[in-house]
Amino acid sequence: MIKTDILIIGAGPTGLFTVFEAGLLKLKTHLIDALPQPGGQCSEIYPKKPIYDIPGFPEILAGELVDNLMEQIKPFNPGFTLGERAETIEKLDDNTFLVTTNKGTQHNAPVVAIAGGLGSFEPRKPPIPNITDFEDKGVAYIIRDPEVYRDKRVVIAGGGDSALDWTIFLAEVASEVTLVHRRNEFRGALDSVERVAELSKLGKVNLITEAEVKELKGDDHITGVGIKHKTKGDIHLDTDYFIPLFGLSPKLGPIANWGLEIEKNAIKVDNSYDYQTNIPGIYAIGDVNTYKGKLKLILSGFHEAAIMCQSAYQRIFPDKKYVMKYTTVGGVEGFDGTKKEAKKEVVKAII
Repeated sequence: MIKTDILIIGAGPTGLFTVFEAGLLKLKTHLIDALPQPGGQCSEIYPKKPIYDIPGFPEILAGELVDNLMEQIKPFNPGFTLGERAETIEKLDDNTFLVTTNKGTQHNAPVVAIAGGLGSFEPRKPPIPNITDFEDKGVAYIIRDPEVYRDKRVVIAGGGDSALDWTIFLAEVASEVTLVHRRNEFRGALDSVERVAELSKLGKVNLITEAEVKELKGDDHITGVGIKHKTKGDIHLDTDYFIPLFGLSPKLGPIANWGLEIEKNAIKVDNSYDYQTNIPGIYAIGDVNTYKGKLKLILSGFHEAAIMCQSAYQRIFPDKKYVMKYTTVGGVEGFDGTKKEAKKEVVKAII
């Protein structure tokens, strides 16, 4: 059995930053994640996608953010159970929790922090009869490595931010990019819409609106798509890849059966104090939680992690009083013996 101070369910950015905040309090952490590597959506779904709202980074790729977080938490030696899903939770007689994964791995901790993002995801697939026949044979619902499409012909379907952003990105990678959307209006950011329109005028993107992809053609690999246009009728396009980006459907999974208060597929928490759930000792931070005024931003998850760890410390050590010290004053002392601190200058008095 794996024992720790704080058991973190979810190894995305919020879960990883929780390791750092807990480490400052000398609390050990262990993370469980169903994905085979840390980073959550940032690693699995869009590692090469730039993020613009992380403080101190005008622009940073999602994968780079994860790499930086992993470097930041290295001194605190967190444990990882990866490729396994947290399945059940049981409160023991000693007031601690026993969490068991779908593979039977048991974890014990006095505090559980659920940082599972939006949960597990399933792609929203367009109603094309033979689409499953071409999955991993030219059809992809998530772009993990843009280099796969280098000098290839790509057809993207969708009208949201993801479809627009990847159309813009792949315009500089693929030999030919076509964006198909069933309406004239897009649901994405205005600057992205304007950029796609500009690329279309420059001939770098083939933009087809008021149309839908209705048919996929090929044998061992996709070779073309059949498009139904509102006024022009049937259109055939040769392509090497078809990427329908209609979003992902999030699901809480087994966590939804843990007796937690759920509202609109998210866990209700007390945001006025410490982001604790209706079960004392179980917290929910990051995109997985909900409260009045909630903003689903990575930076919000970072804030919630810091507050939660302070509360967790008081729960684990009710008789101790922790005096917070800024890292600029106290430095960062890792469990591995490393120490980071500001250089202390000696000022000699003049007598």
